[in-house]
Amino acid sequence: MEYFLKYIRNSNVYLMKKIGIFILLCIGILSCTTEPSKKILIDSSGRMNHVLVVMDNNDWKGILGDSIRNILAKPVVGLPQPEPIFHLNQIDPTGFKDFLKATRNIIFVNDATKNSYILKKDVYAKPQVVVEVKGKTASAITATFKENKDEIITTIRNSDLAVFQKKHLQKNYFKPENVTFLQKNGLRMHIPYMYPKSHDDKEYAWFIRDIPQGYLNILLYTVPITSDADIQGENIILERDKRGYYVPGAKKGMHIKTEEAFTPERVKTTIAGLPAYETRGKWYMIDDYMGGPFLNYTIVDEKNNRLIVAEGFTYAPNINKRNYMFELEAILKTLKVN
Repeated sequence: MEYFLKYIRNSNVYLMKKIGIFILLCIGILSCTTEPSKKILIDSSGRMNHVLVVMDNNDWKGILGDSIRNILAKPVVGLPQPEPIFHLNQIDPTGFKDFLKATRNIIFVNDATKNSYILKKDVYAKPQVVVEVKGKTASAITATFKENKDEIITTIRNSDLAVFQKKHLQKNYFKPENVTFLQKNGLRMHIPYMYPKSHDDKEYAWFIRDIPQGYLNILLYTVPITSDADIQGENIILERDKRGYYVPGAKKGMHIKTEEAFTPERVKTTIAGLPAYETRGKWYMIDDYMGGPFLNYTIVDEKNNRLIVAEGFTYAPNINKRNYMFELEAILKTLKVN
């Protein structure tokens, strides 16, 4: 009898352990099923500064298509030859298949019972920008585009710049301690090795990259702040031309200068967390036939009573320059102040 009672007690203990394990398993399964599923996205694809427009073929060929092209494919400021901000590829919604969902930048244009505008990121792939514009009429859709054009253009360009920086500027660049100008002025920048140093001291640094039909240049220097006009960005071109001798020509007396026949465009921006000015214009070489576009970032560093100037300019006659200027912009925007 005592053996039988002992057997019963042991059996109950064994059964309770089994029940406990079963309950824990159930809780684990329930917790897994109730946790929100994470969407796995493929890597996006596509060329820089290219946008896929998904809209009706007839609309694309008509007034609505013209209005979209006038906004997204307008000429880039400062280039000698007209080049669009974005190259646009259009496809009818019926042709938007799964393989196109990996495109990096997509804009959907649809007829709808009400007007709407939605900007989303990483919908089908990553990184990705997806814009949806809907409207009752072509004029309503055009109005929505115009109202949100700055956000659309800026978001797509910033996304492409970030992709370029991640792909091309995360390695194989000069370390700050190996660039005298950066080291002496407390700066950092990802300047690729493919831009060899032409000059480098505390005063300024000049890097040149050979391309098939010309050169890409990066020029860095600082300017003391001496007036409110400096802080307001009113002396950018004046200071730029003062330092034209940093980039000499083939003969004595030759150096770069801002093209007077083209008024540079200046906008406020932020670089390295500091207020800055982005200036786009054209340059030429005094007493020579060289010239091209430039992009100048002048950063206002009031704490150190200085303007930090990071500029990129291109000499590439008879070929398109948008993508070269895009590359320079991506490099200049890696500037950091220690």
